[in-house]
Amino acid sequence: MTLLTVYSSPDCHLCEDAMAVLRRLQAELGFALEERDITADAALHRAYFERIPVITVDGEELCEYFVEEAVVRERLESRR
Repeated sequence: MTLLTVYSSPDCHLCEDAMAVLRRLQAELGFALEERDITADAALHRAYFERIPVITVDGEELCEYFVEEAVVRERLESRR
């Protein structure tokens, strides 16, 4: 199963918005969804500090700041 990971931090409204969009898409497109708190890991914090949320698909960066729904759909459909 394809894994989408959202790198986020607490109290990030863009992160909350991204998770809401991805949860809606998850029900339709069937993928695993994981949220990683960058404030809990120094390396992640350095890597993503100013770019959150960052969405990856199986480890490959796909979107940052906002979920580009068409891009997510295209990438997931190409993996079927």
